[in-house]
Amino acid sequence: MTVALGLLGGVGVLLLASPLLWPRDGRAQPARTRRTSRLQGRLAGAGLSQTTPAVFVLVSVIVGIAAGAVTFAGTALPALAVVVAAFATLFPNVVVGWRIRSRQRMNRLAWPDVVDHLVGATRAGLGLPESLSALADTGPTQFRGHFRDFARDYESTGLFGVALDDLKARLADPIADRILETLRMTREVGGTELPSVLRSLSALLRQEQALRAEVEARQSWIVNAARIGVAAPWVVLMLLSTRPEAAAAYQSPSGLSLLAVGVVVTLLAYRIMIRIGRLPDQRRWGG
Repeated sequence: MTVALGLLGGVGVLLLASPLLWPRDGRAQPARTRRTSRLQGRLAGAGLSQTTPAVFVLVSVIVGIAAGAVTFAGTALPALAVVVAAFATLFPNVVVGWRIRSRQRMNRLAWPDVVDHLVGATRAGLGLPESLSALADTGPTQFRGHFRDFARDYESTGLFGVALDDLKARLADPIADRILETLRMTREVGGTELPSVLRSLSALLRQEQALRAEVEARQSWIVNAARIGVAAPWVVLMLLSTRPEAAAAYQSPSGLSLLAVGVVVTLLAYRIMIRIGRLPDQRRWGG
């Protein structure tokens, strides 16, 4: 009976581990590969596509070590130095997030101009492929390379749908999806209402941008106040730790427990604040 139970348990463990030992079709990527791909996508979205994930992780570790060393030199408190080093390690990732949101904001401001260029090109009698290709020279600067690649793809294949799909994948933007899918529908269905449809879309995009900018302006002071509220206790703690009696108090077991609880509460409060204060991103169309 004992042998049977042991064999049954071994078979159960083998079945639980089988997805990791024998991934189906080789399509199941390891967790490390998925994290690397996700980080590479964030770096590309921040305009740092030439920076590899390994270099980014190395820079984050160096920043954390430097911040921890400076804190330990000023306070002689190892626990506080470890906490500061951990927070400083996350700082490059925060900077990448800022750059991503800044680039998204700039792109949202530029898309109505793209639609206006398309309206002018279609009214001048150009076809849809030629109108998109012309944006490589007349469109916003940040998009010209993508439209230049579209022109090259269309010239080499002659397939508008395939080149449009590749353009959507390169832009990876929900507003671009709306514009390009409108052009695809017009190309497939036909009709003479494209200029009026594009003008309506341009006006709608500008209204959405104005509304979003107003909401972000109203929320920004709340978010900034919350960030100051999260950082202020740790700044005060670092100032207090420069005194020997305070440093000795925080090196005791109760002081270390207080630091650990403070770290957990700070992380939870910051995550909740970010989740509440951030506006939801638009979903892509078939992206």
